[in-house]
Amino acid sequence: MTSEPRTPIRPLGAADVDAVATLARTVWQATYPALISQAQIDAMLADRYAPARMRAQLDDPAHAWRVAWQDDTPVGFAHAYRDDENCKLDKLYVDPAQQRRGLGAALLAEIERWARAHGAARVRLQVNRGNAAALRAYARYGFTIVESRVFDIGDSFVMDDHVMEKPL
Repeated sequence: MTSEPRTPIRPLGAADVDAVATLARTVWQATYPALISQAQIDAMLADRYAPARMRAQLDDPAHAWRVAWQDDTPVGFAHAYRDDENCKLDKLYVDPAQQRRGLGAALLAEIERWARAHGAARVRLQVNRGNAAALRAYARYGFTIVESRVFDIGDSFVMDDHVMEKPL
């Protein structure tokens, strides 16, 4: 029996950017209010999921976006980019109603395949120190904490994160 879901995963297309940004808001509103302020959530969503920014990344071969679909609805997504000899997993989110079905693992596997194909030695990511569920999940996927830092992201906001990595 495989843990891979039967939900198709494919690269993000320009026509699907708005749907993925909407899913991001759903996931963030379910995940982050206990960890960061609503003002920071709104600012980070506006920055990281700006349609122009996402579309520009689609045209950049150093970036990879993957989306899990159920019928015509995105239910999860991942975004990564090459950073020197490494891969930075910048986003990995699954609709709260679809979690614990293998979608996160399948999206991560897609990103790891992409990273290997692009010569990455490891995958790195950041997780809010208070996000216990994500920390447990990434540990199950083979990631370890390599440092803890506070990142100033502007407008008086910070990200208080663990940096995790996994060798490929």
